[in-house]
Amino acid sequence: MLRTATLISAATLKKASPLAAVRAYSSAGSPGIMNFGLSEEQKSIQELARKFTVDEIIPVAAEHDVTGKYPLDIIKKAWELGLVNTHVESKYGGMELGVMDSAIISEELAYGCSGIQTAIEANNLAEAPLVVAGNDFQKKKYLGRMTEAPLMASYGVTEPGAGSDVAGLRTTAVKKGDSWVLNGQKMWITNSGYANWFFVLARTDADAATGKAFTGFIVDADTPGIQVGRKEINMGQRASDTRGVTFEDVVVPQENVLGSPGQGFKIAMGAFDITRPLVAAGAVGLARRAMEEATRYSLERKTMGKPIFNHQAVSFMLADMAIGVESARMMVYRSACMRDNGERNTWHASIAKALASEVANKCAADAVQIFGGNGFNTEYPVEKLMRDAKIFQIYEGTSQIQRLVISRGLADMAKSGASALGGF
Repeated sequence: MLRTATLISAATLKKASPLAAVRAYSSAGSPGIMNFGLSEEQKSIQELARKFTVDEIIPVAAEHDVTGKYPLDIIKKAWELGLVNTHVESKYGGMELGVMDSAIISEELAYGCSGIQTAIEANNLAEAPLVVAGNDFQKKKYLGRMTEAPLMASYGVTEPGAGSDVAGLRTTAVKKGDSWVLNGQKMWITNSGYANWFFVLARTDADAATGKAFTGFIVDADTPGIQVGRKEINMGQRASDTRGVTFEDVVVPQENVLGSPGQGFKIAMGAFDITRPLVAAGAVGLARRAMEEATRYSLERKTMGKPIFNHQAVSFMLADMAIGVESARMMVYRSACMRDNGERNTWHASIAKALASEVANKCAADAVQIFGGNGFNTEYPVEKLMRDAKIFQIYEGTSQIQRLVISRGLADMAKSGASALGGF
């Protein structure tokens, strides 16, 4: 195990023992979610990700935002350092990091550019269904290849007419002999222009309730019948690659069914228990960047003979940013550590995602306000942060969907006599 906070090489990372958060406190006794300190291993991971962000992401973030160029070279470098595919088990060649460890990485990468971080994080999202429900053959074949080469993968659930309303998905899969035939269209699929394979959710039973109507499939991207659309030009996170994907009579072998037919919805939603804390961590990284940029600017910019930081109207805005960043990060850490401890974290992950995404948007908007006219200009970084922040309230479950999960959880706790203090 790594014992220092110094930078660690790619070779050392590849040889290191699994660094799951719940096992990283060997010298500090029981990990427990109330231990707010990072282990030495986690500090090493944080320092590695932070240095990578400073050296490789921040210098080119503006260029990728303007051009929309996919950051393939950056992703390859991140892959070499073990900052990609963090959940893959060691027996399949991965680092087998915990959600907490991955959250630390996500925050640092998003600090530099959340568009580039999203491209990297999309791999974790595509892989999560396999982590949750894949058999040994599937994990070895598809997760294993991700550790052997810097490949990308995509999570294909959203459709042109069905985002939050998963029950409205129209992509179908019909069993024919020993295979399944997929037909349908997906939309806003991250990494799809570069994906080696897709996780695809398709309806396999037209008459069943939502929880049993869908099946999850692993689909190789080079399978005949797959058509990938043009890159969408989005408001923010332009380095990320999102496209529509059409499946026309795409034949998928039975061995590529995740779990069993009818379990797809459960598997797809279960993946969010792993990834929502990481999306929230990315939002924290963006919020922290906005806070730090605004703080530095407020100490340099003068009005009425003094730095604008000395005006209470500005300093209180910065104080609110700090409150939001620290609070959101604590919720990220709690939901991540719960997952690493084997506890159900669905409710807490939704709180983390809703809170962090709104903190990111508030911090970015307030940073633009503090920069004034300069904040509205592309020569300064905060206008990009404001554009990038918005998607955190939309992807991987909108803020409204998170509130639906949270409110239903409260109702269930009330009916069962449980306390919200203990969590859902």
